[in-house]
Amino acid sequence: MFLPQEIIRKKRDGEVLTTAEIEFFIKGVADDSISDSQIGAFAMTIFFNEMTMPERIALTCAMRDSGMVMNWEHMDFSGPIVDKHSTGGVGDVTSLILGPLVAACGGFVPMISGRGLGHTGGTLDKLESIPGYNITPNNAVFGQVTKDAGVAIIGQTGDLAPADKRVYAVRDITATVDNISLITASILSKKLAAGLDSLVMDVKVGSGAFMPTYEDSEALAKSIVAVANGAGTKTTAILTDMNQVLASSAGNALEVRESVRFLTGEYQNPRLYEITMTLCAEMLVLGGLAESSEQARQKLQAVLDDGRAAQCFAKMVTGLGGPKDFVENYDHYLEKADIIKPVFAAQSGTVYAMDTRAIGMAVVSMGGGRRVSTDTIDYAVGFDDFIRLGDIADQETPLAVIHARNESQWQEAAEALRKAIKVGCEAYQSTPDVYGQIRAEDL
Repeated sequence: MFLPQEIIRKKRDGEVLTTAEIEFFIKGVADDSISDSQIGAFAMTIFFNEMTMPERIALTCAMRDSGMVMNWEHMDFSGPIVDKHSTGGVGDVTSLILGPLVAACGGFVPMISGRGLGHTGGTLDKLESIPGYNITPNNAVFGQVTKDAGVAIIGQTGDLAPADKRVYAVRDITATVDNISLITASILSKKLAAGLDSLVMDVKVGSGAFMPTYEDSEALAKSIVAVANGAGTKTTAILTDMNQVLASSAGNALEVRESVRFLTGEYQNPRLYEITMTLCAEMLVLGGLAESSEQARQKLQAVLDDGRAAQCFAKMVTGLGGPKDFVENYDHYLEKADIIKPVFAAQSGTVYAMDTRAIGMAVVSMGGGRRVSTDTIDYAVGFDDFIRLGDIADQETPLAVIHARNESQWQEAAEALRKAIKVGCEAYQSTPDVYGQIRAEDL
């Protein structure tokens, strides 16, 4: 029999916890026999003393197993169960494009996503801009849509990794969010509870990334790969750039519109294309659907060109309650803002830097994200036609087009963009779209 305070003391003193001690503590979190103050103390000891890799694996598995772990055997899927998770960014619509692309190549993608957090946009908020789309179907519908469309993107149910929900809420008010051991366990406990065969982790780097430096992003990526593989799920991490908005748009309905246009071949932002294809290719290789990244890209390009990926997206939307003709008539269904006009830089020059986090917060300020969980979302507001790093901003080329509800909101957004997008004579330092990948064999 363990005592919670003795487990806390042991970690406080820098000792290594056993798997049994960690499992006992997390079981107590899940059944409420351990208090919030004890969770806070436990998190603080980890914050200052970190965890060994075996401890991180034990913590992740205990949190994964604190609720339902999905099993898809009864669905008799004809291919591997694969997924992707991102540490979050601005204009990051990869999930909406990637899921259908991988599904069209024979994978099954039961993606459990989240809402916006801070400056980062939420996949669920984007999908809820589609009339009728149900992000909380029962498990039977979730499984059937995944089987029929190859992909279903929904929200987390309360019975998936419930211990993580309690631990995260306490971390949020005790200044213990920024810790790699705890971040790793939080991300992976929810993802691994989805019953995946393999996972690709998109870890962002740059001014709009969750982690403040490249070194921190790389450390998180290595931790996730080591822990996920240690927990029995084949996982690769890809380090991708978030020094500028990823897509050409930022805002819920605007990003859904761009996703549909991408899948139908109407418009494909080059950076978004490169990063999405890199992630998709790794998913196909990990899932055994391609022998190499080159072969995977050929398969992905084929389903993009012939419309099969767009068909998978359409089936998902319809299966989860959205319009049957959404892909064909997306502009009819997606809400539009009242004022749509461009914003120009105060002076001409080269775009040499972007404060991507500030751009994300500008979307939140317009109502396109939440400051607190009870805020309602305005799906129509945001930005599109973003200028890119290295481009020339002048009176012909705007920084972006602002979609606002009224003139005062437009003015506030314009001021925020002019501050966030740096224009001048300074040299532009280019960064790669994809920095590299970390596989289990690289550790």
